[in-house]
Amino acid sequence: MSIEKKVVKISNHTYQPKHEILSKIQAEEILKKYNTKPSQLPYIMMDDKGIEELDVRPGDIIKITRRSATAGESVYYRYVVES
Repeated sequence: MSIEKKVVKISNHTYQPKHEILSKIQAEEILKKYNTKPSQLPYIMMDDKGIEELDVRPGDIIKITRRSATAGESVYYRYVVES
């Protein structure tokens, strides 16, 4: 009897929020808007499964868009750090 290994791309999962890398200009605008530094944002590790298909580098800022039953849509930002 053989066991089949199924590989599921997490980015295709129904409950996986949308992850995208912000451009340098977009990142600067967000940091200015919230009067913060990148290191003050919550961190996300480079090996996080949610961003494994993105070409991320330490120092990038990721925009995460989640669907919400009450708010409709909510946006979060994360600062990429090495694992």
